Amino acid sequence: MKRRSIRKYTKEPVSDTELEAVLRAGMCAPSAGNERPWHFIVVKERKSLEELSRIQPHAQMVKESQIAILVCADERLERYKGFWPQDCAAAMENMLLACTSLGLGSVWLGVYPIEDRVKAMREHFGLPAPVVPFALLPIGRPGESRPTNDRFEVDRVHHERW
Repeated sequence: MKRRSIRKYTKEPVSDTELEAVLRAGMCAPSAGNERPWHFIVVKERKSLEELSRIQPHAQMVKESQIAILVCADERLERYKGFWPQDCAAAMENMLLACTSLGLGSVWLGVYPIEDRVKAMREHFGLPAPVVPFALLPIGRPGESRPTNDRFEVDRVHHERW
């Protein structure tokens, strides 16, 4: 209930211990048949973060973040065709929640299935053909606070049938 999309960050660093905790949370996500199709590219260099903010639409906050993680799916690891987006989404959500629990700010930036975003990320990172960039996760110390709100909508809940 506390997780919010944070798009402004301070210059305070994120520790390697915190980064590892976020990655561990991602790798603890459930996946179809326990296939774990994910790979994570960690970006820390300021020049690289600034470049990512130019090639990814709506990603200006990446240049202020301390770290960005590109979540990718390796289709060669798929045993159950078509489930990798769900698997990678579960990993992404786990990492967002880990960031919140560590007092870090983060936001989910979609890449897949927008073909020009996929292409740009694939080229930028030199990804092999069977590896699909799924989403980008900028991380940093929050430079803004966003109030939590209750998003529960009773009319979206159906019991037994529609």
